[in-house]
Amino acid sequence: MARYIFITGGVVSSLGKGLASAALGALLQARGYSVRLRKLDPYLNVDPGTMSPFEHGEVFVTDDGAETDLDLGHYERFTGVAARNTDSVSSGRVYSTVLEKERRGDYLGKTIQVVPHVTNEIKDFLEVGDDEVDFMLCEIGGTVGDIEGLPFFEAIRQFGHQRPRGNCIYMHLTLLPYLAASGELKTKPTQHSVKELQSIGIAPDILVCRSEHNIPTKERDKLALFCNVRPDSVIAAYDLKSIYEAPLAYHKEGLDQAVLDAFGIAPAPKPDLAKWEDVADRVFNAEGVVNVAIVGKYIQLEDAYKSIKEALTHGGMANRVKVNVEWIDAEVFDKEDPAPHLEKFNAILVPGGFGERGTEGKIKAATFARTRKVPYLGICLGMQMAVIEAARNLTDLADAGSEEFDHEAGEKRFTPVVYHLKEWVEGNRTVQRAVADDKGGTMRLGAYNATLGEQSKVAEIYGTTSISERHRHRYEVDIQYREKLEKAGLSFSGMSPDGKLPEIVEYADHPWFIGVQYHPELKSKPFAPHPLFRDFVKAAVENSRLV
Repeated sequence: MARYIFITGGVVSSLGKGLASAALGALLQARGYSVRLRKLDPYLNVDPGTMSPFEHGEVFVTDDGAETDLDLGHYERFTGVAARNTDSVSSGRVYSTVLEKERRGDYLGKTIQVVPHVTNEIKDFLEVGDDEVDFMLCEIGGTVGDIEGLPFFEAIRQFGHQRPRGNCIYMHLTLLPYLAASGELKTKPTQHSVKELQSIGIAPDILVCRSEHNIPTKERDKLALFCNVRPDSVIAAYDLKSIYEAPLAYHKEGLDQAVLDAFGIAPAPKPDLAKWEDVADRVFNAEGVVNVAIVGKYIQLEDAYKSIKEALTHGGMANRVKVNVEWIDAEVFDKEDPAPHLEKFNAILVPGGFGERGTEGKIKAATFARTRKVPYLGICLGMQMAVIEAARNLTDLADAGSEEFDHEAGEKRFTPVVYHLKEWVEGNRTVQRAVADDKGGTMRLGAYNATLGEQSKVAEIYGTTSISERHRHRYEVDIQYREKLEKAGLSFSGMSPDGKLPEIVEYADHPWFIGVQYHPELKSKPFAPHPLFRDFVKAAVENSRLV
């Protein structure tokens, strides 16, 4: 039976609950324990799959095809434990399940209420995989006091009382604001946040306090006294230069020891932090710098490309260089020559996205990278734009485009080199989709296998000809144009096992130009950089030496 750690937040949002949860998971692993991390989100969307990147940041996709919160990316990157569909739930998903059961008559005619039916559904979710790990870390999204979060707080309150004594603890993350005028850290907001938590029946065992300034012993003792926690369970969380400092920083503050003490685990196993010490060394002792341009359409919110940014950092660690990333709005290139913007970069990355906006700029970025021999990595839509660029400029398909853009315009304007994917093989079954289908959860989602050409660059990078990568897309490059494009020099070096769906394209006569239909960034970790990002940054390093 797993021990449960519930992580809540107070005072303000965006304090770093996800990062704190991930770092704690990594520290428990360092002490020899197995962990799984989960996210409970109060919003009414069934999942974030149909939410704008400007609203929610990136959608993190699991191997089993779940579209989840970006915090699950932190969980995977820090623990190496692959997230699953059962590791993310929202109010929308909970209510949908409850209402489906009501329609089937599963409740035997009872009046359906938040308590007990919604809270029971949340508790059932928490218990999935209970016997698989030593610790289950469950982060509650939002902030204490949010009305939409009340069913989740009530559920974890009930859960703690229904489990054996000492099986559950509560960790509360808050902010200690600093008033420059008086030169003081103020503890009152945290006191009120804890009071709010206590009013719904939850008493935190550990306080994690975000602060830009050192927290004196006097303030720690005050928090311990008024928030009813042990003084050594008041943990400081200071701003860090890199998120990969977090495990070492939290260990230094005693977070993992406080957790084990709260569970009464003694003597505590000694941690082996060598892996994280090596990660920190690679972050802070880089031996060079490369500059990478990300030409995207959601650059106003960097969290929209969170995993890509982190995967580039991992690639830098593997090559012992710092990767400086500059975000460039693809729409700028719709009207301007990309050369003045891109000439200073050692490599160019064009990420995924949906819709026609900015795509002409992405195509121009691909042209620049191809003709100037600059390393290029195109991901999902970035691969499709590279294919359209080749079709327009290297073949007779001057009007090449995507069916996605024709659907938006309501007219046929392009030769659809990229088409709406209507059928594909998933395991032992064939999946079929229509343009008019619901948008949520209807893409080609999750892990799929691909077969690589034996003499291809990607096979050399991966060290194998058989790979599995995570997908999230509704449109696909049309295989009928393969022969024409390959004659022009663009090789289809990776295909689905049945040979029907292009997965990877590359130029043999280019130093490093690769487009992939999947999302390799989702599987990259600081201690295990993804092969494509490792080699892409290596190519950027080599290109920097030529400049």
